Amino acid sequence: NSNNYIKTTFKISFIAFLLSLPINILVSNQINFLSPFINVLFVPLVTFIIFPFSLISFIIPFISPITQLLFKLLENISLILSKITFFTIVVKTPPIYFIILYYLIIIWVIKKLSFKRVLLLIFLLLLHSNINNFRKYPILTMIDVGQGDSVLIELPNNKIVLVDTGGTMTYKDEEWQKRRNQYSLANSIIIPYLKSRGIKKIDYLILTHGDYDHMGEAINLVNNFKVEKIIFNCGGYNDLEQELIKVLDKKKIKYYSCIKQLNIDNNNLYFLNNGDYDNENNNSNVIYTELNNYKLLLMGDASVEVEEDLIEKYNLQDIDILKVGHHGSKTSSSNEFINEVNPKYSIISVGKNNRYGHPNDEVLDNLKYSKIYRTDQNGSIMFKIKNDKLEIEVCIS
Repeated sequence: NSNNYIKTTFKISFIAFLLSLPINILVSNQINFLSPFINVLFVPLVTFIIFPFSLISFIIPFISPITQLLFKLLENISLILSKITFFTIVVKTPPIYFIILYYLIIIWVIKKLSFKRVLLLIFLLLLHSNINNFRKYPILTMIDVGQGDSVLIELPNNKIVLVDTGGTMTYKDEEWQKRRNQYSLANSIIIPYLKSRGIKKIDYLILTHGDYDHMGEAINLVNNFKVEKIIFNCGGYNDLEQELIKVLDKKKIKYYSCIKQLNIDNNNLYFLNNGDYDNENNNSNVIYTELNNYKLLLMGDASVEVEEDLIEKYNLQDIDILKVGHHGSKTSSSNEFINEVNPKYSIISVGKNNRYGHPNDEVLDNLKYSKIYRTDQNGSIMFKIKNDKLEIEVCIS
């Protein structure tokens, strides 16, 4: 009878859901607990309606519009259900031994399906989903976004700061819009990477300045990911920033500009560049912070002029990690500035074979006493700051 069919369909769907769990975690870093219930709706719809109509339409072509209508209905139902995110959790990419452990637990659950065993599995998944809340050390990652900048700072207690979003090369008018709509760096790289780290929301998105290669993906990011607050730099809002602000106002996302300090659970981020220069690069947010006694300095695209002002105003000696200004352009990272800050590690975010010739040879020479990491050569660069120890990992894309 129909009740037995529904029970059997649900049981098969639930077993398939369990067996595909580790694969879903590895591929999408998401688990939708509605999946078995959705399949109970979709399986009979496809089996008894859409599939037969598809076969008949080959024999009787004039009913093809009905078949297309059914496919459209199925697509619309899928889109509606995909927007229900309450039952979806983000799961950090686990090591291989976790995947093996999951499969052992899943086999144990399937061997004797019971509410207690399923509940234990769900508990473990929820624990894994919230594992970042137990991490007590900060992590800084320069995400490889090509010719652009995007720095992820994961603070203890799972407080997340993203500095810049990167952005593909800008194109004007119709060509720009067409290429922008065809590819999203946020959807293709940044959001998948955040989810792979088990990140569900960004507490602060800091935009160093309004150039496309630093904030071009901001709208895509806030449209597809939960962002709590946005920080702009000093100076007026350019067209790209105003476009973003329209989206922020619509979504009721708070934003601020030209701040001097940000305190996040006793972690202080200092914004050193509060001057109003005559160009967007020089108005870049320059961020200084100390994490577990390691000094970090993020330079945005600030030029030599800003560097001179910073040297005069602040004591910035012996920086541990320097995010090199303007992708290693010769307009930044003067010999005087580098000698003053004396970075132990220097990270340069730069695209492979970029048309600007970044990083400049003179800049690389200025940084010769520093250990240099470059996204075009090393991919994404991660610094785990564990007390008195610094662990560095690279991941070539």
